[in-house]
Amino acid sequence: MNLFRTTAALLALTTGLLALPAQAEDVQQNTYSNTASGDPLYNVEAPKAYAMIGDLFIARPLLIGATAIGAVAFVISLPFTLASGGVKDAGTALVVEPGREAFVRCLGCDTSGYQHN
Repeated sequence: MNLFRTTAALLALTTGLLALPAQAEDVQQNTYSNTASGDPLYNVEAPKAYAMIGDLFIARPLLIGATAIGAVAFVISLPFTLASGGVKDAGTALVVEPGREAFVRCLGCDTSGYQHN
């Protein structure tokens, strides 16, 4: 193969590889925009099966463990938070938020569908 063909093939391959992230972003944006409900408080997601399996076997057990550890930490820190007046903030951060993500969020979704204002 001569130098021109080698250079042209290398240039075409490099250009194709550099365009892949832009194509992936375009596909991702089209996928999420088609499944959105349009309501800013509730956004419908359509997770893939591998995301659901990973969420079920990896993320949920870790979140349940984080909720349990957070509950223990909340009880241990209760005398200090009572003195400072931050019981509600500590309970929300240590117990409620991990619990919401573990038990309210749909399987494989990125965000919780339940939003209480």
